[in-house]
Amino acid sequence: MKTITNLLFIALAIFALNSCALRPIATQYDYQKNNVANLELELEKLGNGWILIYNGADGLHKIDNTPRLNMWIDEKPMGQLRASKYAIIELEKKDYEFKLLHVDMFKFKSTHSVMIDKTTKVIRIEPTITSNKLTITNQLPSRIKKFKYVKSR
Repeated sequence: MKTITNLLFIALAIFALNSCALRPIATQYDYQKNNVANLELELEKLGNGWILIYNGADGLHKIDNTPRLNMWIDEKPMGQLRASKYAIIELEKKDYEFKLLHVDMFKFKSTHSVMIDKTTKVIRIEPTITSNKLTITNQLPSRIKKFKYVKSR
C-alpha cells in the first residue's frame, strides 16, 4: 500500500511540474524586420499600424513561472511572449481576433476582439487567475526600460 501511495505521489508531482510548461509556438509574423528591436522606444513612433504588444504579468505569475502567453492573431501564430517582453508588429487597420493561451495547472484560453486603427499604439496582455486579459493602453509601461524585445523563434 505504501508503494502505491508513493508512486501516486510521484506521478502527481511530475504532473504538477509539467503542467505549468507552455511550449512556445513558431511565429508567422516578422517582428524582427526593419530592425524595430533596436529603436528607441518612444510612444510617438507607434501608431498608424505599428503596435507594441507586451506581457504585463505581475509578480504572482512570475513566482510560479506561469506568465508565458502564446498568441494568435486571426488564427496566425504570433509566438510566445514571456513576462517583461515586448514585440513591435505592423498590422493593417481593421478588426482582429486575438487568441491567448497560458498554462497554470490547466490551460486557460481566451479570445479578444480588437479594432486596430491609426491611434492604436500599445496593447498589454497578461495572464489572470482564471483566464487572460488584453487591454489597449496606448501608454508604455512605467518600467519599459526593464523590458526586453522578444527573440524570434
